[in-house]
Amino acid sequence: MDLWSRKDNVTYKWWTNHEVRSGVNLVGHSDEDQGIDNEICTIASAGVDSEGRQSATVSGLDQHEETFTVDEALEAIGFGKFQWKMSVVTGLSWVADAMEMMILSILAPQLHCEWKLPGYQVALITSVVFAGMGVGSPLWGNVSDTYGRKTGLTMSICWALTYGVLSSFAPVYGWLLFLRGLVGFGIGGVPQAVTLYSEFLPVKSRGTYVMLIAAFWAIGSVFEVLLALLIMPTLGWRWLLFFSSLPMAVFLCFCHWLPESPRFHLLTGKTGKAMETLARIAKDNGKPMPKGKLVGNQQNERGRIKDLFTPQYRKTTLLLWFIWFANAFSYFGIVLLTTELFQAGPLCTAIQGAKIEPSCSLECKYLTSSDYKDLLWTTLAEFPGILLILLAIDRIGRKKSLALCFFMFSLCILPLFACIGRLSVTICIFIARAFISGGFQVAFVYTPEVYPTETRALAMGTSSAVSRVGALITPFVAQVMLRQSVRATLSFYLIFCLLGGVASLLLPIETLGRVLQESCLDQEAGQQTGTTNQTNKTAHSSDQRLNIRKE
Repeated sequence: MDLWSRKDNVTYKWWTNHEVRSGVNLVGHSDEDQGIDNEICTIASAGVDSEGRQSATVSGLDQHEETFTVDEALEAIGFGKFQWKMSVVTGLSWVADAMEMMILSILAPQLHCEWKLPGYQVALITSVVFAGMGVGSPLWGNVSDTYGRKTGLTMSICWALTYGVLSSFAPVYGWLLFLRGLVGFGIGGVPQAVTLYSEFLPVKSRGTYVMLIAAFWAIGSVFEVLLALLIMPTLGWRWLLFFSSLPMAVFLCFCHWLPESPRFHLLTGKTGKAMETLARIAKDNGKPMPKGKLVGNQQNERGRIKDLFTPQYRKTTLLLWFIWFANAFSYFGIVLLTTELFQAGPLCTAIQGAKIEPSCSLECKYLTSSDYKDLLWTTLAEFPGILLILLAIDRIGRKKSLALCFFMFSLCILPLFACIGRLSVTICIFIARAFISGGFQVAFVYTPEVYPTETRALAMGTSSAVSRVGALITPFVAQVMLRQSVRATLSFYLIFCLLGGVASLLLPIETLGRVLQESCLDQEAGQQTGTTNQTNKTAHSSDQRLNIRKE
């Protein structure tokens, strides 16, 4: 009778508590089966019968000891002074990245004239940077998953700064290619800034504030055009390369302030360091820490590429890789097309069949002040693109925001098939770049949200690597194919963006309102929310039957 006379307490736990969820076997479930973390499960607390046995247990927890997870701590601390400072420091790495990318559209026509380079060699200057990024991104991702996000990001910036400065002294074309490829290898680690930053954000503000550091990309792009307008007519491209590397030096001066991710510390078993970091955030934000013990899963095997292709993530990974490819192909394509179309003269002639390439393949045109001003206007499109996504990403979700950006880019490409003037071309490119840059930022928000901590940096690295394949190909389309056929070139970008929009809608998981997972053992409730609800109903029914029997 003692078994039925004792009182059972019913408590409510968020699914984010890995200790509670450890009893649910989710291995082998597909990514379509994963729900959203903002669901509550009902747990019957452990009771002890007359023989001292527990009738219900929760693995590894003292039922009288309060516990909390990193997500619960970040929700309690909120977004404040600490995250604002972190936005600026990590944003500096994005300024540097944007400047190194934007310089490619300025450097190519300059070297085409100065070194008398044919078209394919001009395209190689751009492609070799993206090739380096494609190799570097997954390697830096693996370093970040193995040794820490701060370590991976800092090492990659040091690498890029070193070879960025050296490339300004390149004596000949071959040395420039080699050094710019090494710069690309280092820049491949910059996406880890998003991985690090996103792991310090509470759920409600994550989408909005990841977009905040995207503003630093836009600032870097605009600053590079202004720098080129000031330096190129007087000092030349070598000084432009040198000054474009300085934001990386500024980042390295402040990066010592950056803490390591508490999620990474927890995953590597360093609970004390994770608590210290969380306490530091709470102190800066002026908020109290949650009471109790910090809990989480320790994972020794991290950064394995095979984990991206488990049944939970296979479809998501493949679709995301294509989305990143199409995004980079289109974004850097429109950046390069801007200077190419402006130098082409009247678009009507080119569309009606005449080739843009002059009769002499070594003939060239330097960028004029008018070209730089139009390039500046189209670069300013980054800001309305970010504003647009800020309004959409937490309202219609990540998937629909991605699809919207791809489809609107395709719509803006269509007028370029017609015979339109320079002003109309500038307007179409402005709007197209606004949407595709916004889509790129959504991909940076979505990717770290959908993968667990143990593979998050690697997922960002491999996705970035695939995107660089698209960026590597696009110069041969925007700078070489364009000289043969404007219509064929525009068709490439139109088709890839339409397919990218479809792929976005096919993504199986919507991450809006979803907490970051800590490990593959920390999966969302199986078989979408239905399975979770059914589990809750079953637990509730069991409690009801138990209460009836007790009465």
